[in-house]
Amino acid sequence: MRVIFMGTPDFAAVILEALVQAKTEIVLVVTQPDRVKGRGKSVAMSDVKECALKYSLPVFQPEKVRAKEAVEKIGLLKPDIIVVAAFGQILPKELLEIPAYGCINIHASLLPKFRGASPIQQSIIEGEKVTGITVMQMDEGLDTGDILFQEEIKIAEDETGGSLFESLSHLGARAAVRAVKEAQEGKLQPTAQDESKATYAGLIKKEFGALKFSEDSADRCERLVRALNPWPSAYTHIGGKMLKIWKSRVGRKGIFGECGTVTAVNDAEISVQCSDGELVLTEVQLEGKKRMSVHDFLLGFKVSEGEVLK
Repeated sequence: MRVIFMGTPDFAAVILEALVQAKTEIVLVVTQPDRVKGRGKSVAMSDVKECALKYSLPVFQPEKVRAKEAVEKIGLLKPDIIVVAAFGQILPKELLEIPAYGCINIHASLLPKFRGASPIQQSIIEGEKVTGITVMQMDEGLDTGDILFQEEIKIAEDETGGSLFESLSHLGARAAVRAVKEAQEGKLQPTAQDESKATYAGLIKKEFGALKFSEDSADRCERLVRALNPWPSAYTHIGGKMLKIWKSRVGRKGIFGECGTVTAVNDAEISVQCSDGELVLTEVQLEGKKRMSVHDFLLGFKVSEGEVLK
């Protein structure tokens, strides 16, 4: 099986690594172009490119994979199958039709739930108990193709975006190896998605982490804190400075003050009023400082009941 792999972030790199270890014949790795990153404006390659170079695999980085020359380059390699994982671009019909076994996508949700760019974080935010990996036969839509098979995983009560990301990347890696093998053996059976159950998880930006105490329940705020850990992190402001919230728990139910008001402070916790109860902060990071427990934070920063976070 001549395989072309397409992916960009670390989630996809774990999958590429597994395919390499399974002795898959990878004839090309397609990933996003190198990008300027950080304050130093240094040029950084994708995690997938780093993995590909480690194994001396040929790399192709088109600015637009739908461009005629990009499609032609891929077509000349005559791949049997194209495996896609978090590539970051929509594949055109001309490219989808190139491989004999089509293009398959490794998606980090149980489709049709959470199509789109951030299914891992969204599954935590929405309070799902179970998520998983879907191996999908790609079409021209956004995660709308037929389901080939799915693998489930439970979401722990203290699950963070980071921990779930890691678990799903390894589950996706095993699924990708299985998919290539079963495609070659003719065992994959496509099943159409139920469009009536489709939901979407849009691209997450930094401002998405701003806690809306007046709008959201304490439960939702707590899930948001976990989902956006480690990036972009949930945050609020205190004394005119950004305060990132790394760990929290749900406190008392009920109204004990205006939303955003500090309702209680002890030597290890700060309680903040949400729309239906308290969010109790236990680990934070003040702008310009290191991440620390609320106990250590309070040793150097005074917080009083009645103070408003916003």
